[in-house]
Amino acid sequence: MSIVIDNERGKKLAELLYNSFTTNGIHGRTDMPEDITPHSVIRGSLEHIFFITLTVSIDYQRDAPSLWESSRKTFDDLETRYLFDPKLLHETPFTKIGEDMQKYKLSKKPQKDANIWRTVGVTFYKKWGGDPRNFLQDCNWNSPSILSRLREDKHIYSGKQVSDYPYLRGSKIGPLWLRMLRDNVGITQLENLENVPIPVDIHIARATLATGIVRGQFRGRLDKVFEYIREAWFESVKGLSIKNREMMALDVDEPLWHLSKYGCTNRDKTTGYCSLFNRCEAREFCTKGKVKIENSVVELET
Repeated sequence: MSIVIDNERGKKLAELLYNSFTTNGIHGRTDMPEDITPHSVIRGSLEHIFFITLTVSIDYQRDAPSLWESSRKTFDDLETRYLFDPKLLHETPFTKIGEDMQKYKLSKKPQKDANIWRTVGVTFYKKWGGDPRNFLQDCNWNSPSILSRLREDKHIYSGKQVSDYPYLRGSKIGPLWLRMLRDNVGITQLENLENVPIPVDIHIARATLATGIVRGQFRGRLDKVFEYIREAWFESVKGLSIKNREMMALDVDEPLWHLSKYGCTNRDKTTGYCSLFNRCEAREFCTKGKVKIENSVVELET
């Protein structure tokens, strides 16, 4: 492995992408799949918090637009809306939860997704009075503490200690949840978000590699380069300011996601040629060379 992190390049790209995303958009888009709420749901309400929290908890190996659309359909259907109520989740047989999560294709892996969904919901019901904000307050609204508690808090189930927050505790979904609580739900009490790493998925990885912020020679599991990507954005945003505050790594999550999904996915995996180059906001950062990501394996020659 021979990897280089170019923080100066990252600083320039972070500023460009954030400004583009908050004005004209990245490839013409300024919205995220989770931005649209179900009908009748008020932004910032407890219903909204559970819609965001439970949906993001199964946001792994999924197409985000499809996932959030399925979740909205599930919420809007009165017969399946109970899935977003932690008390009703606690009272409903597991088999029914699994069946109802498949009605609008909310779950792709029926048993696994239903277990994640129910466990997270019931944890907030039994331990935190049915309100995730009580958990956040118990962490003193401190973002690193929240991530730590997500990883460490457990309960006894069938004689074994199991996680209170399966998958919500993960290195991608945990930070992603905090960003959504800030940006979508509007929770302003969260502190020290600047210490939260960027939630790296295939899109954040592809955009970071395709723009040369992280470059070099490597072939292996994609998650082996995730730490380089987290470090790159943690360092690159230092010294930048937005909206009368310091920029943080979470601020470039959405712009990078759009850059990859609607741009960098069109790159030739070997040469780096991109059919959208001439109209891409980040074209001056586009790096030639191989960025091939398939089946969780990356081949990098840049």
